[in-house]
Amino acid sequence: MSEVPNLSAVLRRFPGQNILVIGDVILDRYWWGEASRLSPEAPVPVVRKQRSTVRPGGAANTAANLAALGATPYLVGSVGTDRESTELQGALRECGVAVDFLISEDTRPTTTKTRVIASHQQIVRVDEESVAPLAGDAEDRAREAIAKCLEKAKAVVVSDYAKGFLTPSLLHFAIARAGRAGKRVFVDPKGGDYARYQGCYLMKPNRLELSILTGLPVRDHEETVEAGNRLSAAMPGTMILVTEGVDGMTLFAESRAMERLASAPRQVYDVTGAGDTVLATLALAICAGASYREAMELATEAAAIAISTMGTATVTLPQLETALHDRLPPVVLEKV
Repeated sequence: MSEVPNLSAVLRRFPGQNILVIGDVILDRYWWGEASRLSPEAPVPVVRKQRSTVRPGGAANTAANLAALGATPYLVGSVGTDRESTELQGALRECGVAVDFLISEDTRPTTTKTRVIASHQQIVRVDEESVAPLAGDAEDRAREAIAKCLEKAKAVVVSDYAKGFLTPSLLHFAIARAGRAGKRVFVDPKGGDYARYQGCYLMKPNRLELSILTGLPVRDHEETVEAGNRLSAAMPGTMILVTEGVDGMTLFAESRAMERLASAPRQVYDVTGAGDTVLATLALAICAGASYREAMELATEAAAIAISTMGTATVTLPQLETALHDRLPPVVLEKV
């Protein structure tokens, strides 16, 4: 069990860390309102819209979380030349994330998720996107941006939402280039092809993603152990950290004992973007010198804060510091 002073010392090293974030950037739009009656046209609620907000989503949310925790993120992703791109870039700037390395494409829209929220309940989500692979000239520009940012970054975070930006060739380029530079790569995966991420330092699937990656059922911790061990064996040299919701998270690595950490108890309002928060906190903590267990503890605390907020949320360094001092001691459930 890590002492709070040790974790506080890690947090003090968060500012000044430069992290490269690569992946699918998304505009998360929210329409907030009230629903007091059903439509006479169909059995659906009528929502009286009261306000609208936008937040960075996907890899952009990962970058926003890094900035909120005091780091300097370099974000490389693809946007369109539409109004949504302007909104997303404005939201990123408000979060302290530079937009200099976003790749614009005339032929694809900015990925946008519009959620209708009534009385703290999500009624529907509407997605606008293209999942076509990144065009050749855009991929060339992305490679140039990645190479430039790698010179200043201490580590790389890959946030894959399967929206077409992370082509196999671009992923291979980024992971290989980072490896040659001695920079660790942290991945939030999508899809069943784990070979896309070979060479990364750490992969962070949730249970559903782990099931897709291994072809095994992953419905509880026992099944997580079986599937996690299989994926770990298939990816030598890569640590596998599985997030298990209310059951915490479990770390698999060839050279160390499996370790499981309980989740911090917290009221759940919205899990949107919680995985981005975990990935950002985990990578930043390890870059700041935390042990794996300390990084897991900090990521668990950050996730607990994120899911207690409605909508895509970032967790700030002061919030995390306060949570550490107010919390109950973490519980290591298993270490075998």
